[in-house]
Amino acid sequence: MVQGLSGTCRASRKTLVTGAAGFLGTVLCQSLAERGHAVRRAVRALDAHASAGDTVAVGDLGPGTDWGHALQDVDLVVHLAARAHVMHDAAVDPLAEFRRVNVQATQALAQAASSAGVRRFVFVSSIKVNGESTAAAPFTERDPPRPEDAYGISKWEAEQALQASAASSHMQTVILRPPLLYGPGIKGNFLRLMRAVDRGMPLPLAAVNNRRS
Repeated sequence: MVQGLSGTCRASRKTLVTGAAGFLGTVLCQSLAERGHAVRRAVRALDAHASAGDTVAVGDLGPGTDWGHALQDVDLVVHLAARAHVMHDAAVDPLAEFRRVNVQATQALAQAASSAGVRRFVFVSSIKVNGESTAAAPFTERDPPRPEDAYGISKWEAEQALQASAASSHMQTVILRPPLLYGPGIKGNFLRLMRAVDRGMPLPLAAVNNRRS
């Protein structure tokens, strides 16, 4: 993904990365900075690790989040921040909460970015928009969306909202649907799987019909 952004970032005044303290955000910010790009990191709250360099705290994501300061002198936005990996959801209405963060907050950020003169908006969606499993062939961008869980549904709705707003905006919108990403610093289910392997727990591989690269 960094290579795909490189040509756009090189002439940019500044790149804003939301969710910069997360797994993917940390790697992306580091990669862009190493290539000489000016990066502004948007995080929920400042701490000892997140306050270095050009970092802004935007608080919890929602339709009312103030992006004014974060978008100053920004030409490219990479929107990574989202509600995800909720293992034991305490929300009364989980889908409504996913929509508030993943749909309404994304739409508000895109509108603010367009008003601020941002040239390109990159939205990192999810392969879950396509569905939970494939049979004869892997998913492609030509497959009809079939999200099944609240997270996938919210990401699909966010994509549709961005496409609708892009029709009347000068800002270019790019949507990516990555599969599960992993590497140093990974959390969530993949970390649990690695820890299970480290402990020598027997896995029911013979009963699982699921191939991954």
